[in-house]
Amino acid sequence: MQAYQQHYPNPPQALHAELDKLELDFLQEDLTKILESMTIGTERICTIVLSLRNFSRLDEAELKAVDIHQGIDSTLVILQHRLQATAARPEIQVIKEYNQLPLIECDAGSLNQVFMNLLSNAIDALLESNQGRSFQDIFANPNTIWIQTRRIDTNQVMIMISDNGTGIPEEICSKLFDPFFTTKPVGKGTGLGLFMSYQIVTEKHGGNLWCDSKLGQGTKFVIEIPIKSSILSA
Repeated sequence: MQAYQQHYPNPPQALHAELDKLELDFLQEDLTKILESMTIGTERICTIVLSLRNFSRLDEAELKAVDIHQGIDSTLVILQHRLQATAARPEIQVIKEYNQLPLIECDAGSLNQVFMNLLSNAIDALLESNQGRSFQDIFANPNTIWIQTRRIDTNQVMIMISDNGTGIPEEICSKLFDPFFTTKPVGKGTGLGLFMSYQIVTEKHGGNLWCDSKLGQGTKFVIEIPIKSSILSA
């Protein structure tokens, strides 16, 4: 198009009118931006699709040695739309403190579902804690989720997911893993997420899951699972 314009700077009036109708100058200027946006968009789609595949692990055997950090990261990609900034609040910060871990022999799909439940609950808790707070207040004291991993002995790893929300009363903490128990409004929670998570960690992987929370000091969920599970191997 640029070569034609150089060789034919004065096109016939009918063609000139058509070019004005098409807004050719604007299209030429905007085309690069459009292509860049398409490239970013397709890369984003690829990332989400790969994360969904890693999250579900539908094409893999139930028992497999996996990198659980990859599972956590895939879960965060899926939840990104809930973490990003909105008109009412800044972005929820996620601080990852990953220590070097061996591959964990587990049912990766179900364990990723545990990560999803715990991270979703942390986001819910932070959004609830924002009630009555201004954007500036939240910006000064940002909503934060910490994810920490470490090896605690020769056959145990620990995953901790913490938030700086308002915390959970002690009398409620003891009921969190009961089936159908929920503190969410009607229609927003089934009371099965933490119950299923507890079953997955304890019964399916021979591990442990507990909550540590104090009002005004946030909430921490701790997962302990074996590197090689005797339950799954049996």
